[in-house]
Amino acid sequence: MDARQLAGGIRAGRLEPQALEEGFSDLHPPYDDHEALVAADRCYFCHDAPCATACPTSIDIPLFIRQIATGTPEAAAKTILSQNILGGMCARVCPTETLCEEVCVRVVAEGKPVEIGRLQRYATDRIMERNTHPFERAAPTGKRVAVVGAGPAGLSCAHRLAMKGHDVVILDARAKPGGLNEFGIAAYKSTDDFAAREVDWLLGIGGITIEMGRMLGRDITLAELSSDYDAVFLGLGLGGVNALGIGGDDREGVTNAVDFIADLRQAGDLAVLPVGRDVVVIGGGMTAVDAAVQSKLLGALNVTIVYRRSQERMAASAFEQELAQAKGVRIICNATPKAVHGNGAVREIEFEFTDDDLTPTGESFRLPADQVFRAIGQSLVAEGLPELDGRKIAVEGPGRTSVPGVWAGGDCAAGGDDLTVTAVAEGRDAAEDIHATLMR
Repeated sequence: MDARQLAGGIRAGRLEPQALEEGFSDLHPPYDDHEALVAADRCYFCHDAPCATACPTSIDIPLFIRQIATGTPEAAAKTILSQNILGGMCARVCPTETLCEEVCVRVVAEGKPVEIGRLQRYATDRIMERNTHPFERAAPTGKRVAVVGAGPAGLSCAHRLAMKGHDVVILDARAKPGGLNEFGIAAYKSTDDFAAREVDWLLGIGGITIEMGRMLGRDITLAELSSDYDAVFLGLGLGGVNALGIGGDDREGVTNAVDFIADLRQAGDLAVLPVGRDVVVIGGGMTAVDAAVQSKLLGALNVTIVYRRSQERMAASAFEQELAQAKGVRIICNATPKAVHGNGAVREIEFEFTDDDLTPTGESFRLPADQVFRAIGQSLVAEGLPELDGRKIAVEGPGRTSVPGVWAGGDCAAGGDDLTVTAVAEGRDAAEDIHATLMR
């Protein structure tokens, strides 16, 4: 153990650069050509493949794997990208273990699925390395569409609209495009600046302009967009973070997990990124796991995830939970935060044990903490939006909102899973409906 890990407080440089480099290396190294052929050969190429049904973007998985097996990975990439233009990122971050790979018939036969995600990455990486774009832009239609948000849903929608011949302007509040892929994914899942490279490659279709630093409600209104463009797609994601709602939530050292992950993703040197010695992450989803694992990889001595219900009900997949535990993260379940203690800065956080229906048991405990991350969900932050369904934008069919000419998709829209692949599917389907409406 590095002695610097024992130092209290939030500080940088807890590990040597080599340890940081090893810890943040690619979680799933890519296949080489031989490995891809061997992996593809395990596929049964099912006629009614359950894996394709389980894929939110409906990729023809048996077809693309057969194309890899026959030595045509570029054709496989086109099969993937025709349904999921962000197939490269989805191959890296999708919870394939609970989607396509979970229903693979090889699981029944051998207990191990075909590694669909890694095969998808192999194919899409090949076509991106050659910097070729498999689709051509249709003749210009003269129609202009505004897309709010340069995340997975917005990029997917923009690409499909541009491919149909429409001119698209993407507006995003941040300084860089990519949304969740750029700012919200653990660094070891997306290495070598892949998110930015994928955006650059996607823009190769032409007809797409990106305007950064443009926030809906601050710099432009929905009414103005509806007036200036033939259609509008809202893919602005969820900008707010839910508060703990307990005493001491505003103490120094209590921050949002999404901000920590974003800072880490944009850091040029991980050695200068500060982390606590005793880190507590409150939540049970992918964001909680990403924050906890990366805290450990930065050199935190003790990292604990605390979730209010049982471990089986955590939103993070079993694979993600096992990854966290393998990295030394402790998971405590059926505990709800009650108060943050400290003199200015956090020193302890108090929890009360609860049943699975959140009924308090009367027993409490405290964990030492000099850094606490909130990861208990995000909320929609914008003004002048279409009608809401609960805390998200209400949609019908392929993303139609209560405002004519305005569609929505991704995390900001009600009804879907908060997954990158789901956002891509919703952006694509909304684009198809926008095109049909504009050309009617």
